[in-house]
Amino acid sequence: MNDVFVHASAVCETKDIGPGTRIWAFAHVLAGARIGSNCNISDGVFIENDVVVGDRVTVKCGVQLWDGVGLEDDVFVGPNVTFASDALPRNKTRPTARLRTTIRRGVSIGANATIMPGIEVGSGAMIGAGAVVINTVPPNAIVAGNPARISGYVQEVRTADEAECLPSGPVVQARGLSPSVTALGVGGSTLHQMRFVEDMRGNLSVGEYQRDIPFTPKRYFLVFDVPTPELRGEHAHRICHQFLVCVRGSCRVLLDDTTHRREITLDRPDLGLYIPPMIWGTQHNYSPDAMLLVFASEYYDPDEYIRDHDEFCALTASRPV
Repeated sequence: MNDVFVHASAVCETKDIGPGTRIWAFAHVLAGARIGSNCNISDGVFIENDVVVGDRVTVKCGVQLWDGVGLEDDVFVGPNVTFASDALPRNKTRPTARLRTTIRRGVSIGANATIMPGIEVGSGAMIGAGAVVINTVPPNAIVAGNPARISGYVQEVRTADEAECLPSGPVVQARGLSPSVTALGVGGSTLHQMRFVEDMRGNLSVGEYQRDIPFTPKRYFLVFDVPTPELRGEHAHRICHQFLVCVRGSCRVLLDDTTHRREITLDRPDLGLYIPPMIWGTQHNYSPDAMLLVFASEYYDPDEYIRDHDEFCALTASRPV
């Protein structure tokens, strides 16, 4: 194992280790494990046989990676993170089938978090310290608590020039008779301040197709009575354009074009969000009274949806510039 460092007090039984990897004191790696290059396996880590660790992975002290756990490239696992090996453990009883736990590329897991078996943590997600993760986590989500809930999404750091051009936080503009449009820096997504008329007899908000809404809808749908603040959406469209208005209550929308991400709060009936095709959209944190109105440019076609984030990233990368 050229270019691999194994501390004198470590027990490393596998030969399947990439160059540049370091295995520190009192770690124990079984023979069937596969570990990539430039990894850092800290003191007191135990790695079982049916475990695959990608490249540039850091596993801090006191972590056990049991059979069925897979860590993709650039994952960070904090001190004393627990990967549960059996959802229903019994003494001297082994599970009939080993559940696979997959931690996708670029995930960070905070100290003392617990990851239940058989779930997937999507690429770029962040797991808060002490979180108990019992369900699959979508890409780029930030989760915390017991049980872990989504509190937001990772958004990329912009350059100073980009930051000056884009509004920060929830975009709120002065209400008035004239609509306005704000580019969001995620593909062609835009935020629209619709016409708003305040009247003692009742307020009015209005938008016109092909003017304020940049397409002519073929259908609409309403999302309401969402029982929990959990996710909806989580997909992209190949050809369909969408326009979202939260006509009551509030919700948050994450936009992702694989290069840039931005989270928008929709909390007024005169604030609209335009999402063009090939933008990954996720809605979450619905208020109990929220009602989201969505206009769509196409009739419903299940084949037109892209529901796997990795497939979306691959299709985006293959599109001509």
